[in-house]
Amino acid sequence: MSAETFVALVAFAFVSSITPGPNNFMLLASGVNFGFRRTIPHMVGIGVGFFSLLMGVGLGLGALLEAYPQLHTTLKFAGGAYLLWLAFKIARSRSMSSGGTGRDRPMTFLEAAAFQWVNPKAWIMAVTAMAIYTSPSAPYLSVLLVATAFALVNFPSVSTWAGFGTALRGFLADPVRLKWFNIAMGVLLAASVVPILK
Repeated sequence: MSAETFVALVAFAFVSSITPGPNNFMLLASGVNFGFRRTIPHMVGIGVGFFSLLMGVGLGLGALLEAYPQLHTTLKFAGGAYLLWLAFKIARSRSMSSGGTGRDRPMTFLEAAAFQWVNPKAWIMAVTAMAIYTSPSAPYLSVLLVATAFALVNFPSVSTWAGFGTALRGFLADPVRLKWFNIAMGVLLAASVVPILK
């Protein structure tokens, strides 16, 4: 992979990682409701989960989905249903948490990592990146380079969303504002499912 192609890949990874989507809406809501520190396992889980998804797609899962379109459809609708459930949970949240007490808690590392495997946007990003930026002449190295490029930009990108949510905590300390913020985040997360399921 040439230096020019790698720069283009990093730019693609950054744009696709920083733009609104299920992960970023959930991180924004988590930053508001739980603070930055308690959202770190969620952020790290996204990075590790997406890296493993990229490697899986690059090493053959993408071809499996092309060979069995019904598997892709099942995955898409299962991921969409899970996103709608998460949107419902966020929309119903009514209080901020600063400690480990209460029923509400941020997404764990393992939950966030596993979620990447049913996140329709993550699959679209992974399949697109592997189709465009890998090389048949160096398949394993190019798959690793694509996954590494995403790893380089993923944590700073998702941290921005969690940080923005944390910055809003003071403004949203008012229960009425928090209620409407969480409803808006739930609606946005649910709306992000629509273009993915088309």
